[in-house]
Amino acid sequence: MSDELHGQCLCGSVRFTVRGQASRASICHCGQCRRQSGHLWASAQAPRAQVEIRGRVAYYAASEAAARGFCPRCGSFLFWDETGAPDLSFSLGALEAPTGLRVEKHIFCADKGDYYEIGEDGVQRQP
Repeated sequence: MSDELHGQCLCGSVRFTVRGQASRASICHCGQCRRQSGHLWASAQAPRAQVEIRGRVAYYAASEAAARGFCPRCGSFLFWDETGAPDLSFSLGALEAPTGLRVEKHIFCADKGDYYEIGEDGVQRQP
């Protein structure tokens, strides 16, 4: 994996750089991620100090657990900011390729939509 990852929203108003090691790449199937993204949300995490964000990000606190960061211009869902956590989750779909990352797990599988199945890709699944 590269020591630096670059990402941006659809319109380019928000750009971010992740320096150092990103980890815990996952695909979330929870109802909130499905509603906000239109299907599911793939993300990874890095320590906050390693994530540089340029541009204005709007945040929506969907629960007490976290706020969801998105571009106020184009609406791209970019960040999941867990309250009090040392790491920040960022969208894998917003990254420039190649990332060198691989999905490690599917999470909130019990909440997935009834219109699709999670494939047999060898990735760990958590209820």
